[in-house]
Amino acid sequence: MVDTFQFLPYSLETMTSTGKEPELGLLRTEQVDSKFQMLDVMTVSELLQAMNESDTEVPKAVSLVLPKIEKAIDGVVDRMLQGGRLIYMGAGTSGRLGVLDAAECGPTFSVSTDQVVAFIAGGDSALRNPVEGAEDKPELGAADLENANVSQLDVVVGIAASGRTPYVLGGLAYAKSVGALTIAISCNPNSEAGKISDHALDVDSGPELLAGSTRLKSGTAQKMVLNMISTISMVRLGKTFGNLMVDLQISNEKLQDRAVRIIEKATGVSKKESTEALQASGHEVKVAILMLLLNLDPTAARTRLHASSNRIREALTES
Repeated sequence: MVDTFQFLPYSLETMTSTGKEPELGLLRTEQVDSKFQMLDVMTVSELLQAMNESDTEVPKAVSLVLPKIEKAIDGVVDRMLQGGRLIYMGAGTSGRLGVLDAAECGPTFSVSTDQVVAFIAGGDSALRNPVEGAEDKPELGAADLENANVSQLDVVVGIAASGRTPYVLGGLAYAKSVGALTIAISCNPNSEAGKISDHALDVDSGPELLAGSTRLKSGTAQKMVLNMISTISMVRLGKTFGNLMVDLQISNEKLQDRAVRIIEKATGVSKKESTEALQASGHEVKVAILMLLLNLDPTAARTRLHASSNRIREALTES
């Protein structure tokens, strides 16, 4: 069990210059947007138009923090190249978005389940049903990371629309104390989570159409940033060839078909030849591509790929 006082003073003392948390009602995500005060009397058509227009504000808000996201991604890639992990943590909608992004990295990029990890306040049962009070306990965030043996090689991404969720603050403070790289994703300027993190990604997505419902624009903004972090990190780690998903994990008929089409696109050969190469490669798309482009057998193609840090483009240009 984590001793709360080992990490909470760090978090609390550095949260703000005054040492006090801002009132929840003062946060941008909690404000009431006057444009939608008659929401309950709008027609369905009017509601759809209003919601769609509201959502267009999100990409604009994300664009303002792209330079900060770039620096955060550079940090993620650096740590993962050293064998570190990408670890998400959050509560409620934010936690579920982290779990979703982590879960998709396996089938999309063939990363192991312990390379990209996600924790949600209250545990896996909170994915479907809220766990009362779990997000209010910073010691639970710290305990989850301690139990996962978080170290200086890892990256911990705290996700909280408010930027002040105790579970996330406790986790970030613990991660910081063991030397992990810390990233905060919030939807409020100058967030508390950002103030205690190495990289503060505060996307000011503004008040929600439904006041305080941060599963809306805030959730969209957080998912956009998570998409950027995971996808671009994997591109930089050599998980793609051009914009082809060459490291996908073939686990069903749809992905089998996609793998064959990827090999066709990368090599220009027929579907039949692609299918045969995929089977001969042991269902490793990268190996199959090298076999066809360089006229290699599976063993030689695999050896060449490993010698090129599992990057197809490097393997193709290797002398």
